[in-house]
Amino acid sequence: MSPETLPSWPEVAADLIAIAAGRASATTVIRGAKVANVHTREILNWQIAIAHGRFAYVGPDASHCIGPETEVIEAEGLFAIPGLCDAHMHVESGMLTPAEFCAAVIPHGTTAMFTDPHEIANVLGLPGVRLMHDEARMQPCSMFVQMPSCAPSAPGLETTGHEITPDDVAEAMAWPGIIGLGEMMNFPGVVHGDPKMLAEMAATARAGKTIGGHYASPDLGPAFHAYVAGGPADDHEGTCEADAIARVRQGMRSMMRLGSAWYDVETQITAVTEKGLDPRNFILCTDDCMAGTLVNDGHMNRVYTHAVACGCDPMVALQMCTINTATHFGLERELGSIAPGRRADVILTSDLATLPIHRVIALGQTVALDGKLVVDCPHLNWPGSARDTVNMARDLTDADFEIAAPPGANDATVRVIGVVENQAPTKALSRDLPVRDGLIEGTGDTCQIALVERHRATGGVVNAFVSGFGYSGPMAMASTVAHDSHHMIVVGTDRANMALAANRLREVGGGVTLFAEGRERALVELPIAGLMSDSPAAEVAAKASALMQAMRQAGCTLNNAYMQHSLLALVVIPELRISDLGLVDVTKFELTELIEST
Repeated sequence: MSPETLPSWPEVAADLIAIAAGRASATTVIRGAKVANVHTREILNWQIAIAHGRFAYVGPDASHCIGPETEVIEAEGLFAIPGLCDAHMHVESGMLTPAEFCAAVIPHGTTAMFTDPHEIANVLGLPGVRLMHDEARMQPCSMFVQMPSCAPSAPGLETTGHEITPDDVAEAMAWPGIIGLGEMMNFPGVVHGDPKMLAEMAATARAGKTIGGHYASPDLGPAFHAYVAGGPADDHEGTCEADAIARVRQGMRSMMRLGSAWYDVETQITAVTEKGLDPRNFILCTDDCMAGTLVNDGHMNRVYTHAVACGCDPMVALQMCTINTATHFGLERELGSIAPGRRADVILTSDLATLPIHRVIALGQTVALDGKLVVDCPHLNWPGSARDTVNMARDLTDADFEIAAPPGANDATVRVIGVVENQAPTKALSRDLPVRDGLIEGTGDTCQIALVERHRATGGVVNAFVSGFGYSGPMAMASTVAHDSHHMIVVGTDRANMALAANRLREVGGGVTLFAEGRERALVELPIAGLMSDSPAAEVAAKASALMQAMRQAGCTLNNAYMQHSLLALVVIPELRISDLGLVDVTKFELTELIEST
């Protein structure tokens, strides 16, 4: 069963009624379970009957639903909880295709995902979004797609491979798997009434679908209120309790994320656990999870258990990643609970605090047992146009990474991007750097960063400085995952290694590589749009793990520093970023000079 083949509730209502009444037999019955009812926050000794991929009967005794062909699952005292929903995430951040992402997360109990493929939209435009949509519809679980809203994320501050237009949004709203508009990252555009942003949100509203939010600013004054007035219905960029409270007070849903590098649940969930706010408007999500996190640590089960460890009542935490999510997207009658007519997504677990996943049922069929996938996740035939996307004009040399000082200068005061561990925002720093042979040199913890244009083969390279990684010795790391424009980001202490790393990614068609002392120490190939691999998650995770080890050997001690690397060009999150047009002051949404004074 897949979303493509799942019959609608009205199409099978007559059969569901007959089964619930005892006139027909269910396909599957679960007996002996303690059913978690997220509508009432009760644990009930009930039984469950399933047919056509949907719940037919949920009540005290399902014996009247059992026929000679019915599969009976004896839960033997296990808890039966709804399948987990990820309310906001990006498949591409896992370095995996939708099929391989599903294969990785289904055994962890994730049965529904709401994904915004704005990464591939920046590289391939609307055709790329359609490819993601079509593969998502093939999977044995529910993967809903939000139509990306902002490519580029900040017009005038970056150049993408393709742009998304209001006409694109209007077209996509008619696709069967599109659930709404992806995160509206251009919050200054909304605040200032940009016609393009308003047109995209209007097209979504006319389709009766949800507008995703992204307000990455600490300003909770008139600008925040203006943004909410524009229509975004949720936001995942909050980092503290005040952010969460401000959003729900305005009728938004506060999406609290725990990804590979974002730890924003603990600082916000106190709005519920200590302030006592109504939990119905709080939702858990991941945003960005790398393959290594998915394979080794989990997915939404990891977020759920973290919320419980932060003091949240398990049933409240369960609501935050099931029924609250479904309700937000207008799907309360379709998924998110164990109730008649809904998609039959169930987890059997022995403990609500630690959530070991013993069996996962999605769309009515068992899809995972004791951590092992037991179904296929079908692959799309990705075309060559999606695999040939690293369009550099030429191989680069050391000279492409030189930063010239003003004539006669012995040192220079420059703006430096400051990485903040476990958070998406950066700091705008100022550093006095030495000048040698007319070139500004990084020193100590301050090394070079370069953005290499890779969409239109312009040959452009923008150079600047970054601090916080802790690298030492001659090294460089390059990645074609560079949110959101996805050019190529190169960070290094040595220009020769920077050139080697950039040229290697041109050779393999995209990915991530680390060079040290002139030798390649790690490589993760990402041939699809320079963002994803169609290899199994375990293989990608192993290569990503080798990359992390190479980063540590090069002196980096940050948690999941690759995620920090990949966001250095994200020109919609303060304070300082790099783009193909120059250094961007995101507090002002304008380009700024690298050199402050000499």
